[in-house]
Amino acid sequence: MRSQNKLISNLSPSVVAMLDQEAKLVNTKKVLFLLVIAAVLIFAYNQSELNFLVLLQRGDNMTEYTRSYFPPDFSDWRYYFSETLITISMGIWGTLMAAIAAVPLSILASNNMCPVWVVQPTRRVLDAMRAINEIVFALIFVVAVGLGPFAGVLALFVHTTGILGKLFSEAVESIESGPVEGIRATGASHIQEVIYGVIPQVMPLWTSFTLYRFESNVRSASVLGIVGAGGIGVSLYQSFGSFEYQKVCAILIILVVTTGVIDLLSAKVREWLV
Repeated sequence: MRSQNKLISNLSPSVVAMLDQEAKLVNTKKVLFLLVIAAVLIFAYNQSELNFLVLLQRGDNMTEYTRSYFPPDFSDWRYYFSETLITISMGIWGTLMAAIAAVPLSILASNNMCPVWVVQPTRRVLDAMRAINEIVFALIFVVAVGLGPFAGVLALFVHTTGILGKLFSEAVESIESGPVEGIRATGASHIQEVIYGVIPQVMPLWTSFTLYRFESNVRSASVLGIVGAGGIGVSLYQSFGSFEYQKVCAILIILVVTTGVIDLLSAKVREWLV
Protein backbone atom coordinates (compact mmCIF):
# COMPACT_ATOMS: atom_id res chain seq x y z
CA MET A 1 0.00 0.00 0.00
CA ARG A 2 2.82 2.37 0.89
CA SER A 3 4.66 1.56 -2.32
CA GLN A 4 1.46 2.23 -4.27
CA ASN A 5 0.98 5.61 -2.57
CA LYS A 6 4.63 6.44 -3.18
CA LEU A 7 4.22 5.57 -6.86
CA ILE A 8 1.13 7.77 -7.18
CA SER A 9 2.90 10.66 -5.43
CA ASN A 10 5.67 10.50 -8.03
CA LEU A 11 3.19 10.94 -10.90
CA SER A 12 2.44 14.30 -12.41
CA PRO A 13 -0.86 16.03 -11.46
CA SER A 14 -2.23 15.60 -14.97
CA VAL A 15 -1.63 11.83 -14.88
CA VAL A 16 -3.23 11.57 -11.44
CA ALA A 17 -6.26 13.52 -12.66
CA MET A 18 -6.56 11.25 -15.68
CA LEU A 19 -6.39 8.15 -13.46
CA ASP A 20 -9.06 9.56 -11.17
CA GLN A 21 -11.29 10.25 -14.15
CA GLU A 22 -10.80 6.71 -15.48
CA ALA A 23 -11.61 5.26 -12.06
CA LYS A 24 -14.91 7.13 -12.03
CA LEU A 25 -15.88 5.48 -15.33
CA VAL A 26 -16.00 2.08 -13.63
CA ASN A 27 -19.01 1.82 -11.37
CA THR A 28 -21.51 -0.77 -10.21
CA LYS A 29 -24.11 0.09 -12.85
CA LYS A 30 -21.66 -0.41 -15.71
CA VAL A 31 -20.42 -3.69 -14.27
CA LEU A 32 -24.00 -4.93 -13.94
CA PHE A 33 -24.72 -3.77 -17.50
CA LEU A 34 -21.73 -5.76 -18.80
CA LEU A 35 -22.89 -8.84 -16.87
CA VAL A 36 -26.38 -8.51 -18.39
CA ILE A 37 -24.88 -8.20 -21.88
CA ALA A 38 -22.75 -11.29 -21.28
CA ALA A 39 -25.81 -13.22 -20.08
CA VAL A 40 -27.80 -12.15 -23.17
CA LEU A 41 -24.97 -13.24 -25.47
CA ILE A 42 -24.72 -16.64 -23.78
CA PHE A 43 -28.50 -17.12 -23.97
CA ALA A 44 -28.54 -16.09 -27.64
CA TYR A 45 -25.64 -18.46 -28.33
CA ASN A 46 -27.57 -21.39 -26.91
CA GLN A 47 -30.82 -20.45 -28.62
CA SER A 48 -29.06 -20.07 -31.98
CA GLU A 49 -27.46 -23.51 -31.60
CA LEU A 50 -24.14 -22.19 -32.84
CA ASN A 51 -21.71 -24.98 -33.62
CA PHE A 52 -18.73 -23.86 -35.66
CA LEU A 53 -17.08 -27.26 -35.23
CA VAL A 54 -19.83 -28.85 -37.34
CA LEU A 55 -19.21 -26.23 -40.03
CA LEU A 56 -15.54 -27.16 -40.15
CA GLN A 57 -16.25 -30.89 -40.11
CA ARG A 58 -18.73 -30.65 -42.99
CA GLY A 59 -16.76 -28.13 -45.01
CA ASP A 60 -16.05 -30.76 -47.69
CA ASN A 61 -19.76 -31.11 -48.42
CA MET A 62 -20.07 -27.35 -48.89
CA THR A 63 -17.03 -27.29 -51.16
CA GLU A 64 -18.43 -30.10 -53.32
CA TYR A 65 -21.79 -28.34 -53.55
CA THR A 66 -20.16 -25.04 -54.51
CA ARG A 67 -18.26 -26.72 -57.35
CA SER A 68 -21.57 -27.59 -59.00
CA TYR A 69 -22.14 -23.86 -59.59
CA PHE A 70 -19.18 -23.59 -61.96
CA PRO A 71 -18.69 -22.76 -64.73
CA PRO A 72 -21.57 -20.24 -64.83
CA ASP A 73 -24.05 -20.62 -67.68
CA PHE A 74 -24.68 -17.27 -69.41
CA SER A 75 -26.58 -18.75 -72.33
CA ASP A 76 -29.72 -16.80 -71.39
CA TRP A 77 -27.90 -13.58 -70.47
CA ARG A 78 -30.20 -11.39 -72.56
CA TYR A 79 -33.23 -12.62 -70.64
CA TYR A 80 -31.40 -12.23 -67.33
CA PHE A 81 -30.42 -8.69 -68.28
CA SER A 82 -34.02 -7.73 -69.07
CA GLU A 83 -35.20 -9.24 -65.78
CA THR A 84 -32.45 -7.35 -63.92
CA LEU A 85 -33.72 -4.09 -65.43
CA ILE A 86 -37.18 -4.94 -64.10
CA THR A 87 -35.65 -5.61 -60.67
CA ILE A 88 -33.85 -2.24 -60.70
CA SER A 89 -37.07 -0.51 -61.79
CA MET A 90 -38.90 -2.11 -58.87
CA GLY A 91 -36.22 -0.82 -56.51
CA ILE A 92 -36.41 2.70 -57.97
CA TRP A 93 -40.17 3.08 -57.65
CA GLY A 94 -40.44 1.26 -54.34
CA THR A 95 -37.79 3.56 -52.85
CA LEU A 96 -39.16 6.74 -54.43
CA MET A 97 -42.70 6.14 -53.20
CA ALA A 98 -41.40 5.23 -49.73
CA ALA A 99 -39.23 8.35 -49.49
CA ILE A 100 -42.19 10.57 -50.38
CA ALA A 101 -44.45 8.87 -47.82
CA ALA A 102 -41.73 8.85 -45.15
CA VAL A 103 -41.33 12.66 -45.13
CA PRO A 104 -44.69 13.54 -43.46
CA LEU A 105 -44.62 10.39 -41.33
CA SER A 106 -41.15 11.25 -40.00
CA ILE A 107 -42.33 14.70 -38.96
CA LEU A 108 -45.31 13.18 -37.16
CA ALA A 109 -42.96 10.67 -35.45
CA SER A 110 -40.50 13.30 -34.13
CA ASN A 111 -40.72 14.34 -30.48
CA ASN A 112 -39.44 17.83 -31.20
CA MET A 113 -42.11 18.48 -33.83
CA CYS A 114 -45.35 16.90 -32.61
CA PRO A 115 -47.05 16.06 -29.27
CA VAL A 116 -46.66 12.60 -27.78
CA TRP A 117 -50.23 11.58 -28.64
CA VAL A 118 -49.32 11.98 -32.32
CA VAL A 119 -45.75 10.68 -32.12
CA GLN A 120 -46.44 7.34 -30.43
CA PRO A 121 -49.24 6.08 -32.74
CA THR A 122 -47.20 7.12 -35.79
CA ARG A 123 -44.15 5.25 -34.49
CA ARG A 124 -46.20 2.13 -33.90
CA VAL A 125 -47.43 2.25 -37.50
CA LEU A 126 -43.83 2.59 -38.71
CA ASP A 127 -42.84 -0.29 -36.43
CA ALA A 128 -45.48 -2.52 -38.03
CA MET A 129 -44.31 -1.63 -41.54
CA ARG A 130 -40.72 -2.32 -40.56
CA ALA A 131 -41.37 -5.54 -38.65
CA ILE A 132 -43.13 -7.39 -41.48
CA ASN A 133 -40.77 -8.67 -44.17
CA GLU A 134 -41.12 -7.65 -47.81
CA ILE A 135 -41.93 -11.22 -48.82
CA VAL A 136 -45.01 -11.24 -46.57
CA PHE A 137 -46.19 -7.95 -48.06
CA ALA A 138 -45.47 -9.35 -51.54
CA LEU A 139 -47.69 -12.36 -50.85
CA ILE A 140 -50.49 -10.02 -49.77
CA PHE A 141 -50.17 -7.76 -52.80
CA VAL A 142 -49.87 -10.69 -55.22
CA VAL A 143 -53.34 -11.72 -54.05
CA ALA A 144 -54.55 -8.12 -54.43
CA VAL A 145 -53.07 -7.09 -57.79
CA GLY A 146 -51.89 -10.38 -59.27
CA LEU A 147 -48.49 -11.74 -60.23
CA GLY A 148 -45.87 -9.35 -61.54
CA PRO A 149 -43.56 -6.48 -60.61
CA PHE A 150 -46.33 -4.17 -59.37
CA ALA A 151 -46.90 -6.39 -56.33
CA GLY A 152 -43.18 -6.26 -55.63
CA VAL A 153 -43.09 -2.47 -55.88
CA LEU A 154 -45.95 -2.18 -53.38
CA ALA A 155 -44.22 -4.60 -50.99
CA LEU A 156 -40.97 -2.62 -51.14
CA PHE A 157 -42.90 0.62 -50.73
CA VAL A 158 -44.65 -0.39 -47.51
CA HIS A 159 -41.62 -1.98 -45.85
CA THR A 160 -39.21 0.78 -46.88
CA THR A 161 -41.62 3.47 -45.67
CA GLY A 162 -41.32 2.01 -42.18
CA ILE A 163 -37.52 2.03 -42.35
CA LEU A 164 -37.09 5.49 -43.88
CA GLY A 165 -39.76 6.94 -41.60
CA LYS A 166 -37.74 5.80 -38.59
CA LEU A 167 -34.41 7.04 -39.98
CA PHE A 168 -35.87 10.34 -41.15
CA SER A 169 -37.46 11.01 -37.75
CA GLU A 170 -34.15 10.40 -35.96
CA ALA A 171 -32.53 12.94 -38.27
CA VAL A 172 -35.30 15.45 -37.51
CA GLU A 173 -34.86 14.97 -33.76
CA SER A 174 -31.15 15.77 -34.03
CA ILE A 175 -31.52 19.16 -35.77
CA GLU A 176 -30.51 22.50 -34.31
CA SER A 177 -33.55 24.25 -32.84
CA GLY A 178 -32.24 27.76 -33.58
CA PRO A 179 -33.32 28.04 -37.25
CA VAL A 180 -36.76 26.63 -36.46
CA GLU A 181 -37.28 29.06 -33.56
CA GLY A 182 -36.13 31.96 -35.74
CA ILE A 183 -38.67 31.09 -38.43
CA ARG A 184 -41.35 30.61 -35.77
CA ALA A 185 -40.61 34.09 -34.41
CA THR A 186 -41.58 35.59 -37.77
CA GLY A 187 -45.11 34.21 -37.37
CA ALA A 188 -44.63 31.36 -39.85
CA SER A 189 -46.98 28.41 -39.86
CA HIS A 190 -45.98 24.93 -38.72
CA ILE A 191 -45.64 23.76 -42.31
CA GLN A 192 -43.37 26.70 -43.12
CA GLU A 193 -41.22 25.83 -40.10
CA VAL A 194 -40.78 22.35 -41.52
CA ILE A 195 -40.07 23.52 -45.07
CA TYR A 196 -37.62 26.30 -44.24
CA GLY A 197 -36.26 25.27 -40.83
CA VAL A 198 -36.19 21.47 -40.76
CA ILE A 199 -35.81 20.11 -44.29
CA PRO A 200 -32.67 22.14 -45.20
CA GLN A 201 -30.92 20.69 -42.13
CA VAL A 202 -31.88 17.05 -42.71
CA MET A 203 -31.79 16.85 -46.50
CA PRO A 204 -28.18 15.53 -46.69
CA LEU A 205 -28.98 12.71 -44.24
CA TRP A 206 -32.30 11.97 -45.90
CA THR A 207 -30.56 11.70 -49.27
CA SER A 208 -27.94 9.30 -47.91
CA PHE A 209 -30.57 7.13 -46.22
CA THR A 210 -32.69 7.00 -49.40
CA LEU A 211 -29.78 6.05 -51.65
CA TYR A 212 -28.72 3.32 -49.24
CA ARG A 213 -32.23 1.92 -49.10
CA PHE A 214 -32.37 1.95 -52.90
CA GLU A 215 -29.33 -0.34 -52.99
CA SER A 216 -30.95 -2.59 -50.40
CA ASN A 217 -34.27 -2.61 -52.24
CA VAL A 218 -32.65 -3.79 -55.47
CA ARG A 219 -31.24 -6.75 -53.55
CA SER A 220 -34.62 -7.36 -51.87
CA ALA A 221 -36.44 -7.11 -55.21
CA SER A 222 -34.25 -9.90 -56.56
CA VAL A 223 -35.78 -12.24 -53.96
CA LEU A 224 -39.43 -11.17 -54.25
CA GLY A 225 -39.74 -13.06 -57.52
CA ILE A 226 -39.78 -16.26 -55.44
CA VAL A 227 -43.38 -15.47 -54.50
CA GLY A 228 -44.29 -14.25 -57.99
CA ALA A 229 -43.62 -10.55 -57.48
CA GLY A 230 -41.54 -10.17 -60.65
CA GLY A 231 -37.90 -9.47 -61.39
CA ILE A 232 -34.85 -11.68 -61.66
CA GLY A 233 -36.00 -13.59 -58.58
CA VAL A 234 -38.39 -15.61 -60.75
CA SER A 235 -35.52 -16.97 -62.84
CA LEU A 236 -33.43 -17.49 -59.72
CA TYR A 237 -36.17 -19.54 -58.06
CA GLN A 238 -36.84 -21.59 -61.20
CA SER A 239 -33.13 -22.34 -61.65
CA PHE A 240 -32.84 -23.47 -58.04
CA GLY A 241 -35.95 -25.63 -58.38
CA SER A 242 -34.62 -27.38 -61.50
CA PHE A 243 -31.12 -27.83 -59.97
CA GLU A 244 -29.54 -25.72 -62.72
CA TYR A 245 -26.88 -24.37 -60.42
CA GLN A 246 -24.68 -23.05 -63.23
CA LYS A 247 -27.53 -20.76 -64.27
CA VAL A 248 -27.96 -19.78 -60.62
CA CYS A 249 -24.29 -18.81 -60.55
CA ALA A 250 -24.73 -16.66 -63.66
CA ILE A 251 -27.69 -14.85 -62.10
CA LEU A 252 -25.80 -14.29 -58.86
CA ILE A 253 -22.83 -12.84 -60.75
CA ILE A 254 -25.15 -10.46 -62.59
CA LEU A 255 -26.68 -9.38 -59.27
CA VAL A 256 -23.24 -8.80 -57.72
CA VAL A 257 -22.12 -6.70 -60.69
CA THR A 258 -25.40 -4.76 -60.66
CA THR A 259 -25.09 -4.03 -56.95
CA GLY A 260 -21.50 -2.83 -57.43
CA VAL A 261 -22.50 -0.49 -60.26
CA ILE A 262 -25.41 0.89 -58.22
CA ASP A 263 -23.07 1.46 -55.27
CA LEU A 264 -20.64 3.45 -57.44
CA LEU A 265 -23.42 5.52 -58.99
CA SER A 266 -25.01 6.14 -55.58
CA ALA A 267 -21.69 7.41 -54.24
CA LYS A 268 -21.40 9.85 -57.15
CA VAL A 269 -24.99 11.06 -56.70
CA ARG A 270 -24.40 11.44 -52.96
CA GLU A 271 -21.31 13.57 -53.60
CA TRP A 272 -23.23 15.69 -56.09
CA LEU A 273 -26.29 16.24 -53.89
CA VAL A 274 -24.64 16.34 -50.46
